[in-house]
Amino acid sequence: MFERVVLAIGTRKGFFVAEASKKRRKFELRGPFGKGVSVYSALIDTRRKPRIYASSCSPFFGMKVLVSNDLGKSFKETQSAPAFPKDDGRALANIWALVPGKDKREILAGVEPAALFRSRDGGDSWEMVPGISNHEHARKWNPGAGGLCLHTIIRDGNRVHVAISAGGHYVSEDGGETFTASNGGVGAGFMPDAYPEFGQCVHKVVRHDDAPGRLYMQNHGGWGEWEGPGGKRPDIGVLRSDDHGQTWYSIAKGLPSDFGFPIVVHPHDADTIWVVPHEPATRTCPNGAPAAWRSENGGESWRRLARGFPKKDSYFTVQRDAMDIDTLTSPSLYLGTTTGQLWIGRDGGEEWDCLFDSLPPIHCVKAAVI
Repeated sequence: MFERVVLAIGTRKGFFVAEASKKRRKFELRGPFGKGVSVYSALIDTRRKPRIYASSCSPFFGMKVLVSNDLGKSFKETQSAPAFPKDDGRALANIWALVPGKDKREILAGVEPAALFRSRDGGDSWEMVPGISNHEHARKWNPGAGGLCLHTIIRDGNRVHVAISAGGHYVSEDGGETFTASNGGVGAGFMPDAYPEFGQCVHKVVRHDDAPGRLYMQNHGGWGEWEGPGGKRPDIGVLRSDDHGQTWYSIAKGLPSDFGFPIVVHPHDADTIWVVPHEPATRTCPNGAPAAWRSENGGESWRRLARGFPKKDSYFTVQRDAMDIDTLTSPSLYLGTTTGQLWIGRDGGEEWDCLFDSLPPIHCVKAAVI
């Protein structure tokens, strides 16, 4: 089978697509599409003929969803984008997540302000999912530094997980009809109650089909040395759940910081995960030396992976959706930075190379093998 690796890259100044053979030696770059507009979410949908979707949200040019039927050689707008009802009182500011739904033409979108939308026709029409969008907590959620966004959507059979900054983790057991806050053990350093029912600034959640019930979370950590109100709140940044997200516990021991944004799980091994620790105060690489950290035992221990990265004087940020992994036998990681570099971590991050060094600041990276 002739396989290609395709990358969808959302930036502050538009959307790019990169493509390479499965050897991944050289990537061809196409774009920008949606020039000048920030792109925070993308989807490479391989359920039928491959289609690439990207958000394109601007306060000046409106809220749009772009779609390509030719692997990113050209894009057009879908017939509509998610929108709140006129009498709702909320107005769409951004689209933070695009994921496949339960049917081949269904797409789910997480938006700002935090809400969930569903399209049943490949993105041409949208409806709000009221179970989470109109949850009794919804008007009590508060924006994080990036806004009040529903950024993570995970489908697990009839179970649906969503994560909100800053609202916390919610789970539905009935296919998305109703949702319950599920944050036992998830801390919030910025709130009077260290472990509230909801309101945590969850940064990302991932799971693997081979480990039913297990979830990994990158939460807003970095409170271990906090001397302000409430005192120190260590070990709330990198978490794991083994009961479908009902309770969570720390797996951060061994990391230089438990603050970060992305978390990625190996496509073929539920025990292998990667994070990118940041300094809490600056949201940049610890000591100016970038590195990804990998655990191969579900978070019991960690190993630093920095070969090929700058050894000093590098202070970029990796945002929550700016790291992904392909699904080849020996998978590569893809990491985008706020200083416009796109890195490839070959052999699971053992060796890092810069694919592109002068893109606009990167918000999201999605990888697929087609």
